[in-house]
Amino acid sequence: MTRQSQGRERRGSFWKDNSLTLAFGAAFLLTFLGQALAGHAEFNEQLAVDDLQSLSLGEYMMSSDFAVDVTENWQSEFLQFFLYIFGTVWLVQRGSPESKKLHEKGPESDRDQRMGDHAREDSPRWAGTKDWRQLVYSRSLGMLMGLLFVLSWLAQSISGVAAHNEQQLRQLQDPISWGSYLVSPEFWSRTLQNWQSELLAVAAMVVLSVYLRQRGSPESKPVGAPHSATGLEG
Repeated sequence: MTRQSQGRERRGSFWKDNSLTLAFGAAFLLTFLGQALAGHAEFNEQLAVDDLQSLSLGEYMMSSDFAVDVTENWQSEFLQFFLYIFGTVWLVQRGSPESKKLHEKGPESDRDQRMGDHAREDSPRWAGTKDWRQLVYSRSLGMLMGLLFVLSWLAQSISGVAAHNEQQLRQLQDPISWGSYLVSPEFWSRTLQNWQSELLAVAAMVVLSVYLRQRGSPESKPVGAPHSATGLEG
């Protein structure tokens, strides 16, 4: 095999081996741009009603109005995964591939998790340690999702109070503090409407996957698996 054909094979392998991440990453960028374009048009319509100068797309994307719309969605997504990752350690759903097997709830043994003395040659290095590194690494996914949730929630609250105060000033009203915004109906209305939609989606996926199938998907049981089968992936 020539070096050129090997290079083509490596490039093809990269796109194939990472197609799930790349597809969703591209979809994210497209929807992010679409949100920016639609939000920019809507925001300038509001400015025109108030007889104010319109903003360029770049100016709008740097504004607090755009930031709060983006971060309020991000924080709810990270909250969903944070709760789901930690919740599925102890909570189970009979018949769902989204659940562990009923007898496996809990953190499981070191042998089952390939930790400490049970780590293998190809295990991550920190999995074979017996100190704080193993403690951190064994919970690193949930911890990172929790941190991303807190950071995006903080960004939402900061950009939200800035956007709120800009609106207050346009209406010749006094701005409010960050603390006052955190207990305001506007903040919690924006926050809770995102939380409830994410939690509903997770609950629906867990329950519907008990009875419905999607051939070839790891999020579904095999098509012929009984409804009572738990923790199976197709």
